Amino acid sequence: MDKFHWILIALWIIYYVIHSVFAAGHVKELFKNKLGKYFRYYRLTYSLFAAIALILILIFQCSFDSPLLLKSLLIKYFAVAFLILPGIIIMTISIKKYFMLLSGIRSVFTPTPAAELKINGIHQYIRHPLYSGTLLFVTGLFFVFPTLSNFIAVALLTLYVLIGIIFEEKKLIKEFGENYEHYILNVPMLIPSVRKKAIKKIETQQTFKSEKPDR
Repeated sequence: MDKFHWILIALWIIYYVIHSVFAAGHVKELFKNKLGKYFRYYRLTYSLFAAIALILILIFQCSFDSPLLLKSLLIKYFAVAFLILPGIIIMTISIKKYFMLLSGIRSVFTPTPAAELKINGIHQYIRHPLYSGTLLFVTGLFFVFPTLSNFIAVALLTLYVLIGIIFEEKKLIKEFGENYEHYILNVPMLIPSVRKKAIKKIETQQTFKSEKPDR
């Protein structure tokens, strides 16, 4: 592996570390106290920074030659049909549902709503559809463009997502308590089960407010 691939690894790690730091609850609380009324711009600014940084890293990733790891036309067709297209569909459903909130646009114009646990729609079948769709999509892209640089990107993203889910679900258990614990027991994390499990204890309610007191 040449220096460009090592630089790429370093850039992705730095990106994910920065992403995690600014998404951490105690860091957001710190900025909330410092920024006051301007905190409503925090998520939007953070999202724009993350998008620009992501684009710059991807430009660098495509700027140098990287060896091919696979040579199979059949695998490419398989990747498009069973990884890329399903990934796009799942991501589209998820982004459409949460774009205004996750991008920070909503918080600029209206107060941030209380945290809610929604188990309707695609969340009846999978707990983290956006992560699942993203992993399907980028894995498919790797098989279509199977270079070492793309493998590095996919491997680090997969590792980051899996670690991130662990911490995210610990936070969600603190917020929603028994409801989220039951949700974990009945709905798969990333890969939907063939047979939908019944969510017996909470089947009559599709949205739950956070158990944490308002601050």
